[in-house]
Amino acid sequence: QVQLVESGGGLVQAGGSLRLSCAASGRTFSRYAMGWFRQAPGKEREFVAAISWSRGITYYADSVKGRFTLSRDNAKNTVYLQMNSLKPEDTAVYYCAAPSGIVVNYYARGEYDYWGQGTQVTVSS
Repeated sequence: QVQLVESGGGLVQAGGSLRLSCAASGRTFSRYAMGWFRQAPGKEREFVAAISWSRGITYYADSVKGRFTLSRDNAKNTVYLQMNSLKPEDTAVYYCAAPSGIVVNYYARGEYDYWGQGTQVTVSS
């Protein structure tokens, strides 16, 4: 059973930084892509970032490109989402996600089968 546990959310002022972590268990972590999505109140869950398993290639939503950085530590079965220059519009519940197999479209929510419980990020203006 794959389990994903997020941590690191909180309240921060605009322009500040947070680092989210997602610890995975239940399978060989290094052989799977990992992704982050977020959901603001009243909105659909949207793609934030993803990282491939083989070469660690990263993918970002246009809204976070240049501000967020996704990395993975296979020895610790953990991915990290470093979020800098945060804006009020980044306020959302952030979810870690993992696929059950090979990912074709890293940006698509349907490619991911396992989800964490979410961690709240609130950016005040």
